[in-house]
Amino acid sequence: MINANKKRLRRTMMFLNAQKPGLIKDPYIYRPDSIMLDLEDAVAENQKDAARFSLYHALKEINYRGCERVVRINGLDTPYWEEDIHCAVAGGCDAIRIPKTECALDVQRVEAVVEECEKQYGIPEGHTLIMAAIESARGVMKALEICESSERMFGIALSGGDYTKDLQTHITGTGLELMGARQNMIIAARAAGVQCFDTVYTNLDDMEGFRRDVDTIHLMGFDGKSIINPRQIGIVHEIFTPTQKDIIFAEKVVKEIDEKKALGIGVFTVDGKMIDIAFYDGAKRTIDLAKASGVYKGDL
Repeated sequence: MINANKKRLRRTMMFLNAQKPGLIKDPYIYRPDSIMLDLEDAVAENQKDAARFSLYHALKEINYRGCERVVRINGLDTPYWEEDIHCAVAGGCDAIRIPKTECALDVQRVEAVVEECEKQYGIPEGHTLIMAAIESARGVMKALEICESSERMFGIALSGGDYTKDLQTHITGTGLELMGARQNMIIAARAAGVQCFDTVYTNLDDMEGFRRDVDTIHLMGFDGKSIINPRQIGIVHEIFTPTQKDIIFAEKVVKEIDEKKALGIGVFTVDGKMIDIAFYDGAKRTIDLAKASGVYKGDL
């Protein structure tokens, strides 16, 4: 049975080198929604064992105070990924992130090892979720297949650096080179009922550019963004958390639709805007997000 955390709030996923105790001992103080404990690119080839040792003990011994713990394993084309999964699942991680995912079979190979590890280490069946990083043109084209590949799958994430290399271009800061991948991935995620996360923004000296980037992906429908520094958390959470104005309007929509539906009225106005039943789910999502973000003060 898959756990209920598939739909949890994930506005920010902060990458941390799993090998460095100073980074992974207390990242919860910055209050990201999730942390990404990285065994892949952040760790040198000759330090993989040391990183797993650090990761296992962090997972077993540190109270992350509700912050989700995702482990990015090494690629399936390396000799490290299965041992990474054993270490992460034995430690009790919340989810595994698969890098360079290009098809459903990639996810299913990981899922088989996760299932084996849960049995071996006494972890409740279905506890360990999976997410897939899409880093190539082929992965983008197979996004829907990847999203529907496993009941454990909670979301997909764009890795912009590798994707743009595969596309034979580069990160410009405008977002133009990522637009096709972003649009295709969010459509696939919504069709499959999973979450979708944007790539990192690496220029920490350009916080205004970062804000514009986050505004863009929020408007596109993303659930959150991968980040590399605690300074980025506040901006993402601000943009992805409903304002009180949004919440009040959503409450009015829900209450009005509930009342008008009972009276057989299908179309009406709220604050001068034409509203019908199609607005109901969106208003409920706004209220649910406000509750998950801890800013809801109403009674719905």
